[in-house]
Amino acid sequence: MKKILITGATGGIGKEICLLLRNDYDIYAMGRNKEKLGKLQEEISSIKGTFTADLNNKKSIESFLDKINKDNIEFDILVNNAGITQDSLFIRMDYEKWSKVIQTNLNSNFLLTNFFSKQMIKKKWGRIINITSVVCHTGNAGQSNYTASKSGIIGMSKSIAAELAKRNITVNCISPGFIETEMTSELSEEQKKSIMDKIPLNRIGQPKDVANCVKFLASDMSEYITGQTIHVNGGLAML
Repeated sequence: MKKILITGATGGIGKEICLLLRNDYDIYAMGRNKEKLGKLQEEISSIKGTFTADLNNKKSIESFLDKINKDNIEFDILVNNAGITQDSLFIRMDYEKWSKVIQTNLNSNFLLTNFFSKQMIKKKWGRIINITSVVCHTGNAGQSNYTASKSGIIGMSKSIAAELAKRNITVNCISPGFIETEMTSELSEEQKKSIMDKIPLNRIGQPKDVANCVKFLASDMSEYITGQTIHVNGGLAML
């Protein structure tokens, strides 16, 4: 079976991707919390391996990549799912909040994709799937750092897709809308109702809605799709 690496695997979307793809691929999960990764592996016993790394820390990422090199592990599919928010109105945003989100969401994506795409080039086959967000298309007050990081991923993905297409490697993004995860659990019922009123399908998305799209892009059914962003938002933004 093909090997797939999923970052941010202990979050709501990451866990659902692991669950949905566990019978079709050799799953390797990555996160920054070793205890949560252990619980995930207990719950999904078919997970082949876990890796702990802090994507905000370049040295931590490099240490992880050194281990991959040393253990001769090669991945066919990379799902860059990890991401953080550090919300603040732009005029109050300090450089620490800005740079932490850019490093975790965008710079780490570059480091991982740069490394694993070279493995895929040797095999002349690969899938790179990046999870972005609806707000990098619509904007969102208080999230200039987050939208910048996710928008950067989309632009980067298009350029990488153009470069890697001749090697039979596709690069695509999935842009979720409001998905029911820990990040949205902090919203009040009034806020959730306000959001649902704007969604034509009249519900907040589930992690499985995103995982289904990952499954499609990882499969041979998507072999003629690259450089694209698929919107999974219930019609919230029809782009």
